[in-house]
Amino acid sequence: MLEKINTPEDLKKLTIEEKKKLAEEIRKYILEIVSENGGHLASNLGVVELTIALHSIFEVPKDKIIWDVGHQTYVHKIITGRKEALKDIRKLNGIAGFPKTNESEADCFNTGHSSTSISAALGMARARDIKGENNNVIAVIGDGALTGGMALEALNDAGASESRITVILNDNEMSISKNIGGLNMFLSKLRTKKTYTKSSVSIKNVLLKVPIIGKPIVKIIQKMKRSIKQLIIPKMFFEDIGFRYLGPVDGHNIEQLENLLKVSKQLDGPVLIHVLTKKGKGYEIAEQNPDKFHATGPFDIETGKSKKEKKADYSKVFGEKLVKLAEENKNIVAITASMKDGTGLRDFQQKFPNRFFDVGIAEQHALGLAAGMAKDGIIPVVPIYSSFYQRAYDQVIHDIAMQNLHVIMCVDRAGIVGADGETHQGILDLSFFRSVPNLTIMAPKDFKELEDMMEFAVNLNKPIVIRYPRGGEGSYKFSKHEKIEESKAEALKDGNDVTILGIGKMTERAMLVAEKLKEKSIDAGVINVRFLKPLDKQCIKKAIEKTKKVVTIEDGTIVNGLATAIKELIVEEKLQNITVQNYAYPDEFIKHGSVEEIEEIYGINVQKIVDDIQELDKVNVY
Repeated sequence: MLEKINTPEDLKKLTIEEKKKLAEEIRKYILEIVSENGGHLASNLGVVELTIALHSIFEVPKDKIIWDVGHQTYVHKIITGRKEALKDIRKLNGIAGFPKTNESEADCFNTGHSSTSISAALGMARARDIKGENNNVIAVIGDGALTGGMALEALNDAGASESRITVILNDNEMSISKNIGGLNMFLSKLRTKKTYTKSSVSIKNVLLKVPIIGKPIVKIIQKMKRSIKQLIIPKMFFEDIGFRYLGPVDGHNIEQLENLLKVSKQLDGPVLIHVLTKKGKGYEIAEQNPDKFHATGPFDIETGKSKKEKKADYSKVFGEKLVKLAEENKNIVAITASMKDGTGLRDFQQKFPNRFFDVGIAEQHALGLAAGMAKDGIIPVVPIYSSFYQRAYDQVIHDIAMQNLHVIMCVDRAGIVGADGETHQGILDLSFFRSVPNLTIMAPKDFKELEDMMEFAVNLNKPIVIRYPRGGEGSYKFSKHEKIEESKAEALKDGNDVTILGIGKMTERAMLVAEKLKEKSIDAGVINVRFLKPLDKQCIKKAIEKTKKVVTIEDGTIVNGLATAIKELIVEEKLQNITVQNYAYPDEFIKHGSVEEIEEIYGINVQKIVDDIQELDKVNVY
């Protein structure tokens, strides 16, 4: 069946039985590719039948399907002409692991973060109405994403709008970690009510044709039906805010899905279809471990075991150190936005369940909660991925920094993360945090320094940011670890010819560059900046005045990070005849590819920096 499918039109020619066979083949195809390339597995296996049904009933690209988060679009990509291209998904110059409007007209909106689809879909529906067009707009959102405030704001607006929009609630009881909270309990009640009545559009249409009495009968039946629903399912949330609720429906039964989608097309106003799916469907190992197979590297299909040796990484080191600190200080708590495993908090949850808070996919609430706890003397530690911290910027400013509260914000996955691409690259955090008054911003050069910075942060009664990369340490082993002191950099190597400033993981790169330059008779000094804010101006100024040449290396954007801070220092201190070379990512969004490939493309690798420093007299003199 898979060989026959190159466009959605090919899909529409198949019988239900052929579509069932196609679903099996698609699962096998995705499993083979992800086991070799890595990628998002469990979520894609869970939406195979749903995606087939959507493309069978709707007319893409005329009809718009917006996929929330978007990591579950591998099936969509297969059906919309990217079957062969899927073999290189997430690789450099291959197709992306998320919807991209520049990749296909079937991808109508770029997504990568949670809880955005309903807002975008409502916007498209209103644009359609303004232009007098007549297409369908569908948002596919998971139950985990529904905990995000933006999704609830959009539901509230859409329900009152009377706009013709369909929201598919893909309910698999999982986001990345298992879902929690009141909304999850509400959905659990809906899942168990098998007697929930379905909308009967055909009966309504027949009754409306009966002269005189038809319309009053319909109204009576509707009132009775609503009363029965209220008895069967208390707090009919979706219908109470204006949606026509359909379901729950088995998300792996293509025929039932297609029937309900056809019904939704006949209804005016906002419709919500509640679809029950199983993450990892069809691959037993992923079904039993959906969190492990949410996003995975290459693995053995037979055993599910990773093909790469598991090594210590920053998230694990962070989690282990936090447990030790919490054993010594009972005021320390951990807050996660549905990223317990990804941020290394599993052990903390098990050892301190009463001091662990998973708030769901709700980064804004996570930081607001932390601010409230800090105001009353608790020390909240909040690890969130760099690209997700963007979602809570106002809370960092208004709730934490403005009140100068002792919240420890740990920025995981900082810098280039690789295959997830532009929506997940963590290159903006140094820039946007540096703009906020009262923040102390640190980045460790290795695991030991991360542990030292965590100890320091617990005892510094201020709002603190500690940012660290995905994965493990580099090959270089530092022999020196000076005690962490507020706003103090660490001079790792004296030099007479050039000063190299590294921050975070790029401190290792600075040392490797210095070693290579020594072979070329260039004496380079190296400073581990440690604190982007407050900057150790005295230490850095002294080194720059000595060599008159300065190189900065950072794994963030060139805008308002270390490069900007050093240029500001040179101007403020009125330093003369200083040659400056900066290594950072340009003011643009960075595509997907391996970390090493991206660093080479943008010239932030050792050899390029060494070659440039040899020509340093010719550039950027201040």
